[in-house]
Amino acid sequence: MVLSVLCFASWGDALGSVVSVELPENATAAILLDVLAGRVPRGTSLPEPMIAVNRRYADRSTILRAGDEIAVIPPVAGG
Repeated sequence: MVLSVLCFASWGDALGSVVSVELPENATAAILLDVLAGRVPRGTSLPEPMIAVNRRYADRSTILRAGDEIAVIPPVAGG
């Protein structure tokens, strides 16, 4: 299945704001994050992100389905 992933902040800077990823059926969020991490340019260090599936935070064991809205959200600080 091909998923469209929204990447925010440092992850978006490194990969682009929308990334297309091909994964096997029943792939987990952990697999998605591994695939995305493999696309990060060498020498770039990114913080561990949260993942949201269909606008709800999800854990890494969440099974992804075709058509899911997926967002990768790194920690953000502000004041």
